[in-house]
Amino acid sequence: MLEALLKWDRETFVYLNSLGLEEYDIFWSTVTSITTWTPLFFIFILLFFLKYPRKDAFIKLTTVLSLVFFVIVITNLTKIGVARLRPNNDVEINTLIRILKSPTDYSFFSGHASSSFSITTLMVLLLWKKAKWSLLFFIWPLLFCMSRIYVGVHFPLDIIAGAVIGTLSGILFYRIYRHFFKKHELLS
Repeated sequence: MLEALLKWDRETFVYLNSLGLEEYDIFWSTVTSITTWTPLFFIFILLFFLKYPRKDAFIKLTTVLSLVFFVIVITNLTKIGVARLRPNNDVEINTLIRILKSPTDYSFFSGHASSSFSITTLMVLLLWKKAKWSLLFFIWPLLFCMSRIYVGVHFPLDIIAGAVIGTLSGILFYRIYRHFFKKHELLS
């Protein structure tokens, strides 16, 4: 079963990656860079301070930063433990695919997917009562994750697992936040 799943994963990756066109390489290479999204992070911080009293905003920001640390640690430990080669380093397929980035670390699961989905999930949960439109923030992880296949560095299962782990981590940290800080604010 695992072998069939990995075969599907490789074949799906090769197919999706092959859909890329040179005209879009700069766009997807830009989308995949974490620094491209820096303005979004400032918007997240700004929203906390615009929508909540200063103390509550700091508590929310600390919760998000704690989540980021947690996700980075579990992602890196999993990558080392699983030790799955990235598509660009996989000799079985790297001659069949378009490679725009060449990281040398391991692939499973995607740190881009886990971090972006965890941050977005937590942000939406923290802002939901004050900004229902915050659901639009999910555009970021969707584009971010698609870019990882386009540039040749993650298999679909890397992305799916990262997105699931990230979403669950965001929910976990929201529950931790509510448990510990419910006394300090009305959670409005």
